[in-house]
Amino acid sequence: MKKILSFLIFAVVGILLSQVPFTYLVGANARFTMFDFFGPIVGSFLGTLPGAITVLLVQIVNWAIHGFSSQPAAIIRFFPVVAATLYFARPSKWLLAIPGVAIIAFLIHPEGRQATVFALYWLIPFAMHRLSHRFVFAKALAATFIAHSVGGALWIWVLNMKAALWMSLLPVVWKERGLMALGITLSYLALGKLLQISIVKGWVPQNLFGPRSSVNVK
Repeated sequence: MKKILSFLIFAVVGILLSQVPFTYLVGANARFTMFDFFGPIVGSFLGTLPGAITVLLVQIVNWAIHGFSSQPAAIIRFFPVVAATLYFARPSKWLLAIPGVAIIAFLIHPEGRQATVFALYWLIPFAMHRLSHRFVFAKALAATFIAHSVGGALWIWVLNMKAALWMSLLPVVWKERGLMALGITLSYLALGKLLQISIVKGWVPQNLFGPRSSVNVK
């Protein structure tokens, strides 16, 4: 019952946040929402696999709410947040294969080869990996750029976005992803603190969200 309740709480919150727009993606009729701040932290409280499943289900429900759009951008949006959730829950060096493969996929595309410098952003998870075990912001930064790498690799192959447009995004990406990393960090710390207070006050039972719910929230 605890597992079902915790899943439902995160799923409902995630669905609600999915309806709050943050900004639009360049080159497609799709948008970031406040769920992009919340989704990556879910695995830290529910566990890695349950968190990833919850995030995927939230996105499917959101897709249904908006009429099962058949646009490629709507389908591509499923995968980046799931990748970020997996890394943020457990920053394993093996998950760095995700941005590694994304860089290769981007660079073998004809348009990607003309915008090689753009793929350098996806080296950030490698640079942040050691720090991600000590600092929440470093983990959030790595996670959001892993999400970015997945989206970018799929975007260029599915939508064939031109090199000039990728290059025009260079000064935008660091601001956008920096803000997302900050949002993920604050969401994680705020939810952890709220959970601690709720447990102390007796509003929720100990370990409602599993054994991880009472750790790593400082």
